[in-house]
Amino acid sequence: MTPAEMRTAVRYAVFGLGAIGGQIAARLAAAGADVCGVARGATLDAIRSRGIEIRHPGEEPRRQRIEVADNLADLGAADCVILGIKATALGTIIDELASIDSNATVLTAMNGIPWWFFDGFGDSPVACRPPSVDPAGQLAALIPSERVIGAAVHTTGSVLAPGVVSCPAGGALKIGAAGSEGPAVSALPRVSTDLTLAGYEVETSDNIRLSIWYKLWGNLSLNPVSMLTRSPVDAILADPLARKFVMQCMTEADLIGKRINLGIEQPASERLTLTEKLGSFKPSMLQDAEVGRMVELDALLSSVKEIGTLTGVATPAIDALLGLSRVHARAHGLYL
Repeated sequence: MTPAEMRTAVRYAVFGLGAIGGQIAARLAAAGADVCGVARGATLDAIRSRGIEIRHPGEEPRRQRIEVADNLADLGAADCVILGIKATALGTIIDELASIDSNATVLTAMNGIPWWFFDGFGDSPVACRPPSVDPAGQLAALIPSERVIGAAVHTTGSVLAPGVVSCPAGGALKIGAAGSEGPAVSALPRVSTDLTLAGYEVETSDNIRLSIWYKLWGNLSLNPVSMLTRSPVDAILADPLARKFVMQCMTEADLIGKRINLGIEQPASERLTLTEKLGSFKPSMLQDAEVGRMVELDALLSSVKEIGTLTGVATPAIDALLGLSRVHARAHGLYL
């Protein structure tokens, strides 16, 4: 049976065709999926004329054509909308998200704490949601958790030019339904199959919040520190004092995680050792800063500080990092 015969008939719309969204869209389409996408400006023009170019190290570049538009509504109905955009852009696309079919599922392939993260936390202090995640509650109203498939994306990528993405072959995705019942639960097996056929190592999780928190645990300090120092991860971890500060931030976040039943058994030192094995790479926040894009401070760091406040966990290292990062980012036009 060919991959095209094995896959289920799901139409995907990928919102944001950058480093992550671009590679997901191209790889799904190459595997035979029905894929369209939303892009703007030069990226839209490039993909319309040439398709998405994917470059894997040691391989010839590959181009994949998909249907593309600058507005989600122009692409027609989709069964699954994949959000591959920056968290900073969410507030600007509320009207477009309102056009998503009420029966469609939404997969969040994004950094940080998403708007649906604390649905179902009952009387927990964080059930009200950290203010920076969804300030007016618009996202929760438009896309409730029963329609959401959460994802923790464990792959890297960078945009070399509009419509040109460099990324390693393979890559791992952990995905899971945000709710215990509803459309996302039904759609999860189909989406998992299609992403597997696209070449990802896919693991479905019964606790996708823990998977997202685990990824954030590593990103919340290394991303801002890389922006402040304009240095790749290996250079940061090679400095004993910088490494110690990163571990202090991770220790505070781990205490917060335990308060919200998302405790991580792995020591911070072990996680950083695993990160070192990835070699020299630039986190997404550094990539954004270098080209003048708004940085995801709220999704990656402000939200964690707010959860610490709500749960009574002191966060002096996280507070210091957030304050310095905000000053730096505002001075360079990277944060409002």
